[in-house]
Amino acid sequence: MIDVSIVIVSLNIKELLEKCLDSVFKNKESIKFEVFVSDNGSSDGTAEMVEKKFPQVKLLRNNANIGFGPGNNVAMKKAKGRYVLLLNPDTEIIQQNIFTEMVKWMDEHKDVGISSCALLNSDRTFQGSGGYFPTLIRVFLWMSFIDDLPFVDKLIKPYHPMHPWSFLHKNEGYFTKAHEQDWVTGAYYLIRDKAMKQVGYFDEDYFAYVEEVDYCYRTKEKGWKVWYLPKWKTIHYGQVTTGSEFAMTSEFKGLKLYYKKHMASWKMPVLRFLLKFGALLRIIIFGLIKGSNTAKIYAKAFKQA
Repeated sequence: MIDVSIVIVSLNIKELLEKCLDSVFKNKESIKFEVFVSDNGSSDGTAEMVEKKFPQVKLLRNNANIGFGPGNNVAMKKAKGRYVLLLNPDTEIIQQNIFTEMVKWMDEHKDVGISSCALLNSDRTFQGSGGYFPTLIRVFLWMSFIDDLPFVDKLIKPYHPMHPWSFLHKNEGYFTKAHEQDWVTGAYYLIRDKAMKQVGYFDEDYFAYVEEVDYCYRTKEKGWKVWYLPKWKTIHYGQVTTGSEFAMTSEFKGLKLYYKKHMASWKMPVLRFLLKFGALLRIIIFGLIKGSNTAKIYAKAFKQA
């Protein structure tokens, strides 16, 4: 029996994917696992590298960049493991037996449908990984920087407990302790097969960003819990496959889609106002601090909102 099916979606990221796969196969595990690489039409020789260096990998060639969720779905439908681990190609496994130990934890916590480990920067500092569902009040606090203020994030449960673009406050300590969350980041996303069979696959209306929020929302609707477990750690080089402009505009687009699917219709215009307000605020603040190029990123986000 296969314990874990590891699924990696790749797009023109040959060097980092090679490093990721090396770290996976050098890891000493006492469980059986299979590895899928779902390649979204790479033109840099990614697929050829996988075929040549990692013949044990099940390579799935997609004809184009079909997106994060759909790319995962292609492999998730073929996975045979008791658990499916979605792993970003810009991650590096640094702990021996991480898969074995997290599977054991999940086996002992049968009400948990999804879990994730800590994501670390290359300097071993903590990244933000998930948070709480983006209600209107949380979006307002995020867009206005209010939830960046010290102690405010202890009074509420933020959409992003630690913001990569924050200039006021980074709550790294939050991510040093194990706890239940609403959603976790898709860079390391361990799904129980039983939960996946109930929830289904990623909603393919999402191209990239917020699809993991949507999936956790549907998972929790089925009665499953979502946990963040920093006892285990993985390096995540982060935004290598996207870039900040793509990340910001895609998150705005994803949030609108999430509201369309799961929220009352009257909330959509309020959400759009809050996103435009936040983008405008960032144009002014980051334009002064970081210059016109950064301001242009948020100008595009403003249009997307």
